Amino acid sequence: MNKCNECGTENADNLKYCRRCGYELPKQKVEEVQNPVQKPAKKADYKKLTGIIVGAISFLVAYFLVQQLFFKPPTLDKVMMKTASEINQSCPMMIDSETRLDNTIVLPANVFQYNYTLINMEKETVDVTALKNYLEPNITNFVRTNPDMKFQRDSKVTVNYYYKDKDGNYLFTISVTPEQYE
Repeated sequence: MNKCNECGTENADNLKYCRRCGYELPKQKVEEVQNPVQKPAKKADYKKLTGIIVGAISFLVAYFLVQQLFFKPPTLDKVMMKTASEINQSCPMMIDSETRLDNTIVLPANVFQYNYTLINMEKETVDVTALKNYLEPNITNFVRTNPDMKFQRDSKVTVNYYYKDKDGNYLFTISVTPEQYE
């Protein structure tokens, strides 16, 4: 409000003359609102911002590690290694009167291998090619149809059957690849 110097009446700021006596009202100083100058940030502000950033980064790193360690599904290699370890606890094991399962191993490139010994055969006295040709279709059919081999089929695992004679001499390996059982 603007007060008249003659009569003392209070007048609105937008009036040039007093509404009661008509006398010219004193000019008011118009104060311009200036943009306040930004104060430089204080050290406390920087510390607070740094703390927030460090806290956020720490949370993200911890979250990622927990996800990777506790909620990541096991890889195929780990599942196959666990399976081989479980089978090996029962080895050596007689499969039939001629065949002993010595152990199982996991090889690179998704290969699961069964290691067998033909306990009554010697390499010099057996026709290795004929024996392999006899066993191969049966083993391939076993991998293709046996419900116990479903995991290997679903995971596209190559299954090797490694045979040696009673003296430990290598005879042959039968490999059943995903292309053969699909």
